[in-house]
Amino acid sequence: MRALFILIALFFSCAAQAERIKDMGQFEGLRANQLTGYGVVVGLAGTGDDSLDYATQGVKGAISRFGVNLPAGINPALKNAAAVVITAELPPFAKPGQRLDVTVSALGKAKSLRGGTLVMAPLYGADGQIYAMAQGNLVVGGLGVDAADGSKLSVNIPSAGRIGSGATVERSVDTGFANSPHLMFNLAQQDISNAGLVADAINRQLGGNIAQAVDGASIRINAPVGGEARIRMMGIIENIEIKKAQPPARVIVNARTGTVVINGAVRVGPAAVSHGKLTVKVDENPTVVQPAPFSRGQTALEPSSDIAIQENTNPAYLWDKGASLSDIVKAINKLNVSPGDLVAILEALSQAGALSAELVVI
Repeated sequence: MRALFILIALFFSCAAQAERIKDMGQFEGLRANQLTGYGVVVGLAGTGDDSLDYATQGVKGAISRFGVNLPAGINPALKNAAAVVITAELPPFAKPGQRLDVTVSALGKAKSLRGGTLVMAPLYGADGQIYAMAQGNLVVGGLGVDAADGSKLSVNIPSAGRIGSGATVERSVDTGFANSPHLMFNLAQQDISNAGLVADAINRQLGGNIAQAVDGASIRINAPVGGEARIRMMGIIENIEIKKAQPPARVIVNARTGTVVINGAVRVGPAAVSHGKLTVKVDENPTVVQPAPFSRGQTALEPSSDIAIQENTNPAYLWDKGASLSDIVKAINKLNVSPGDLVAILEALSQAGALSAELVVI
C-alpha cells in the first residue's frame, strides 16, 4: 500500500504539462460507427451448434446462394457449423474497398470456433443499411477440450475469435463536416475552465474570435466551407498545446478492490486523526466428559471458551491547514492503515468538514 500511495503522489506532484487539444476530445461527427451482422462459421471439428434451429436456417440460407435446396423435413448435420454474431467498427472517412477487422462470437451452444471459416455475411449499421461484407478464416486464442469421462479443460474463450481485415467496406458514411455552418469540438471530460482555455488558444493561434465556448464541453469554431480548408484548419487546431486547468478535488474509492486514488487538488483542513484496531479472539476448546464405569451414564461434551481482547492504538497525527497531497500520503503511511481503514478515515474527515474534496465511491 505504501508503494501505491507514493506512486500516486509522484504522479500528481509533477508540474502541469502542456497537452494537445486533440488529446482532450474530438470534433463532432468524426466518430466511428458500430456494425453488426449474423453469419455462419463452417469447418469446425465437431464443436458446432448441432441441431440449433437458427443455425440450421443459416446454413440453408448460405447454401441456397449456390442453387442448392434441401428437401423439406431434412436438416443438415451441424456439428461442423455454428451460428455467430459479427461485430465491427466503421471508422470515420472509411471508403468503399477499405478493410476492417471483425470479431466473431458464437450465438448458440458451439463449444469452439477454432479452425472455422466465416461464410460471406453482410454487416449492418444502425439505420439498417449494409455497410460492409465479412468473410474469412478465424483466429481463436482460446482452447476447449472435453474428455470421455466428462472432464473439461478450457483456456481463455474458444467460442469467440477475430478475422484481421476480414470485412470490406461497401458504403461510406457522410459526416457532413465539409458543408456544416461551423465545426464543433467536444471535450472528452466536461470542464468549464478547459473549454474557455481551448477557445482562447484557438483564437490566439488563428486570430480573430472564431472560437467560442458554448458550454463546459463544446467549443464552436467558425470555419471556411470546403473539405480541404477545414481539414487544414482542424490539423492546426488539434496540435495546439495548452495547459489544462486543475481538475476538481476528488477522492475515488473502489469499494470492491480497496483501491483509493487521491488527486493533487485535494486539501485537508486542520484535523487530528487517531486510528486504532480492536481484535477479539475466541478459542473454543470443548472437553469430552466420560461417565463412570457401569453407571449407565452418557458421554457429554462440556464447552470451554477462551476470549482475548487486543487493542492496537496509534498516536494521533495532526494535519495542518491546507495540507497537500504529499502531506496526506506521509500521514497515511505513518498510520500504517489498510485500504479499508483508509476509506473509513477519509469518510470521517469528510463528515468533520476537514476534507475539501468530493468523495466518490465506485
